[in-house]
Amino acid sequence: MSNKKDLKQVINYVCDELFAECVAASMYNGAPDTENVESLLLSIINLRNDFISRISHPEPGLPAKKFFNDLKRDFHEQVSEIIDHISNLG
Repeated sequence: MSNKKDLKQVINYVCDELFAECVAASMYNGAPDTENVESLLLSIINLRNDFISRISHPEPGLPAKKFFNDLKRDFHEQVSEIIDHISNLG
């Protein structure tokens, strides 16, 4: 990523795609539990808000490169977890 703006755009794009995939999976995978779908959608929204906020307000005293590498790794891990939940939705 070349700057914070690009990183925010990528996070927004990924979260938008996850949200759309979750909605599609809930519509086409039979009748999944509404409560599970709603909690998954809420977790995607919270993921987006949390990481956008973390980009805007980096931790003081931590080198920028390490902070953003950790941020990317954490985002990837949480996205993978949400993808697993979406695939097990039906």
